[in-house]
Amino acid sequence: MLGVSRCVMASIRKELSLAADSNHVWSALGDFGAVHARLAPGFVTGTTMEGETVRIVTFFNGSSARETLVSCDEASHRLAYAIIGGRATHYGASAQVFDEGPGRSRFVWIVDVLPDAIAPYIDDMMTRGAAVMKATLEQPPVAP
Repeated sequence: MLGVSRCVMASIRKELSLAADSNHVWSALGDFGAVHARLAPGFVTGTTMEGETVRIVTFFNGSSARETLVSCDEASHRLAYAIIGGRATHYGASAQVFDEGPGRSRFVWIVDVLPDAIAPYIDDMMTRGAAVMKATLEQPPVAP
């Protein structure tokens, strides 16, 4: 008889209520190569693209991650990405924007990560990133 082991994966969720139009928020989120400029400036200090689907992001603390775009769904305002390599043996993330009425939206960011031991670090980074995203996204769009 084969033994079955159960593996529990940390799933971290950040949800932001934003005083910002959902199309404005999606425009920033969906611009995969400009996370450092449009979504989380200062938290992400640089982004280098490798083709159209891989970005190397550098964070405020000097750490970096190689993120691969998994899915970008315009219709549902949802983006999914993965990190391969680094401290995590598994890192899958998604972010989605929901319309909450005129000038309001909800931003939901979920990360599933293994090993569970790095979840507190990821949670702290996401908390910091979410605060920067909220402040950035609630600023009025700059006219061209």
